[in-house]
Amino acid sequence: DIPNGSIQTTSNDTGRSNYGTTNRTAEVNKYTTEDTPKPAASPRALSPDLLRGLLMVLQAIDHCSVSQGAWRHGVALESEQDGTIVTRWNDPVPWTARMLTHLCAPGFMFLLGMGVVYFGRSRSKLGWSSWQMVNHFAIRAFVLAAVNEVLFTLPFGRGRILILNIVLLALAVNYLLAGLLWLAINASEQSLSTLLESFYTSQTDDEVQQPLLQDETGHSSTKSVSAWAMRCSWHIHNGILLALTIITVAWNSWLSPHHGHCPHDTSPGYSGPTPPTNTGLGPWFDFWFLNFQNRLVISPFPPLAWLSPAILGLLYGRIVLARTWKAYTINASNALFGAFLMLLFVLTRLLHFGNLSENCLRMPEQLASPDQNQYLVSFRSFFYIIKYPPSFSYIAFTMSINFLLLAFFGALPEKLARRIPTLLTFGQSALFFYILHLLLYFSINIQVKKWFGHELDHIDPMTGKPAVGTEGKPAVMWITWLVGLAILWPLCRWYGRFKSTKGVNSVWRFF
Repeated sequence: DIPNGSIQTTSNDTGRSNYGTTNRTAEVNKYTTEDTPKPAASPRALSPDLLRGLLMVLQAIDHCSVSQGAWRHGVALESEQDGTIVTRWNDPVPWTARMLTHLCAPGFMFLLGMGVVYFGRSRSKLGWSSWQMVNHFAIRAFVLAAVNEVLFTLPFGRGRILILNIVLLALAVNYLLAGLLWLAINASEQSLSTLLESFYTSQTDDEVQQPLLQDETGHSSTKSVSAWAMRCSWHIHNGILLALTIITVAWNSWLSPHHGHCPHDTSPGYSGPTPPTNTGLGPWFDFWFLNFQNRLVISPFPPLAWLSPAILGLLYGRIVLARTWKAYTINASNALFGAFLMLLFVLTRLLHFGNLSENCLRMPEQLASPDQNQYLVSFRSFFYIIKYPPSFSYIAFTMSINFLLLAFFGALPEKLARRIPTLLTFGQSALFFYILHLLLYFSINIQVKKWFGHELDHIDPMTGKPAVGTEGKPAVMWITWLVGLAILWPLCRWYGRFKSTKGVNSVWRFF
């Protein structure tokens, strides 16, 4: 079993890393490596768990600071929303903290997609049918949605709101969609392979004097045809996943009511048309793709707007499972792909595409240089990215850092990696940590605000009253954050041991 969808790998003295064998590669090996000994049972790989654990720790910064009112939420004081004019930066410490926590949501979606591939492989080995996996994906998605309702909608909605979607509902929907997509790709891949093999076999039969594929003796080889057909099918389906990864982030720009551009004239006397705030296709459609709010629903995480990193995780999982890789190859590939994504991010700044914030930066530095590229007039302007919904530049930047972190963690010696405080423990009990840390920080900070809080100069969006917090006292926030992690670590360690005693069908493994 592979809890939380984590990679498992085997390393030996030659530095090779076995990420397991898919059904496809097992079939290819049947024709090409019949005498190769099977790899030994593999221990758990560490880098995905370490990355997940780090993201949990960073996420706790956001939730601790929000529940304590330690500072305004965002790199800019107004918003991080598509097509919203911003005029003031947050202070340096909260700006830096927010840039770090930007890694979390796309990183979780990516690891979710990767986990689907490893889950599917492990359950296939246990003999699960496709319908059993569909049933599992649906139940797990339901559990995530139910946790969202209990943690957010009931306490904060106070009976007035039916859905308050703070990321978990998006995770639930995308977990189900990623699972169904993985099953569809598996079935389609096998069908296409059979079709290609049949086509080329018939071609070979028709052209007896010139076989299409030959073995070492010069005779046509059915084995070679089968292996070639499976390789072609695998690459074609990887291409489909890559195309879907791009399409599902691009549609955030395509469906933007104002295509990510702010109006040029925002003076008090402006009487021109008001930019649209919806797609015009109805609230049901907008809920899935746009930041959505009405009297019954508040959803800053539209599920389908966040699907792209999950599909990228599916693609990544398929690739690392395709064969036995050297650890160096995987780490170097992660680093190179991270660098490639960072290059794409730089191009979004230079060429003005995929940003969802064109003409939206109205900081003093932009006003002083109105004819310059708005992203190039200051350091913070260059890294201003839109999260709601995620822009192409946001996904490129955050996933670049996540891939570089995967490369870093993968390069660490195993003994050193296991000694990094708390990260493995948190990474291997992620949903348990998520639930517990919200309850813990919101509870602790009720008392912290009584001791150290004061009335702030803005309105609390949840209560409609003047906000109360510890703004101006950052030491209080950081100490609270560390105390919370210290409390969470033994609890998550206990839970990890507890769930390891449960069977593969146990609901406890969902956490």
